[in-house]
Amino acid sequence: MPDGSLPLDRYDRAILRILSAEGRIPVAELARRIGLSKTPTQARLRRLETEGIVTGYRAMLNPIRLGLAHVAFVELRLSDTREAALRDFNAAVRAIPEVEECHMIAGGFDYLLKVRTADMASYREVMAERISALPHVANSSTFVAMEAVKDAAFATPP
Repeated sequence: MPDGSLPLDRYDRAILRILSAEGRIPVAELARRIGLSKTPTQARLRRLETEGIVTGYRAMLNPIRLGLAHVAFVELRLSDTREAALRDFNAAVRAIPEVEECHMIAGGFDYLLKVRTADMASYREVMAERISALPHVANSSTFVAMEAVKDAAFATPP
């Protein structure tokens, strides 16, 4: 396909939907649930992995139980948006473990960060010592999340 995506049939989509919710499901159970035998299900799963659609498996952790309940979204504007400045910023932001997500934005600011910390005091320290010190940061605005209404990994295509 021209946009780089690959064609997926209903079995592929069913596999992705189930795996996104239950990554440790045995292949035999996956096969039973999608209505194929084990061998073709295993072949499809291997193809989805080889083609880079399934990029890995991981444990989903509960941040609240880990003492990381504070979530802030930070809009950043950079003083320089030339390619070298963006590369510098991107490399530096990846090194801050509290930054859970970082997205370059087309709009009134340059980047949107999702920052997870234990509490406001921890956030303030991360903001003052690390985020504000990132290369080319001109200014920022912080929005603190009051509640996660929906917080999930990428949802599989319909």
